[in-house]
Amino acid sequence: MPPMIPLPDDADLEPEVRELLAKLPALNVFRMMANAPASFRPLIEFAFSLLMKSELDARKREIAILRVAHVTRASYEWFQHVIVAKRVGVTDREIEKIAVDGPVTELDEEGNLLCRVADEISVQVRLTDDALQQVLDRYGTRQATELILCISYFNMLSRFLESTRVALEEESPL
Repeated sequence: MPPMIPLPDDADLEPEVRELLAKLPALNVFRMMANAPASFRPLIEFAFSLLMKSELDARKREIAILRVAHVTRASYEWFQHVIVAKRVGVTDREIEKIAVDGPVTELDEEGNLLCRVADEISVQVRLTDDALQQVLDRYGTRQATELILCISYFNMLSRFLESTRVALEEESPL
């Protein structure tokens, strides 16, 4: 069944959106975002800031993103970020441990904390004082803020992906 919200053809896109889309990997998530031209560039720039310009270590970031994808049941986000996570050193065993229902307790202390933070933001919306203090103590203000922004962004993205029913690409360009 085709998605209820179709992926736009290049001919349907504004020139600026089409040009930016051409510079990105050929992922359906980006093409679906292009349906909202006023938001497209800001969403891409925000994602780029989190993925490429953050001081937060990529491996830690990907553990948190995978946990968000699991908790929100966002299969597209999960699939794409398993690929990225493996590239930055997350092991198959760790990925299995992230994909459990209930609290993650079988990673190292830091991995468990990253998953706890992702769980609390994804499910309860607000971090507990204890989790927030642990994140601040471990990462400092900047990286704690980047982690919270990252988890929040990927929560938004998972809801967007699931609500628009973005399908996986036949072959991932990642």
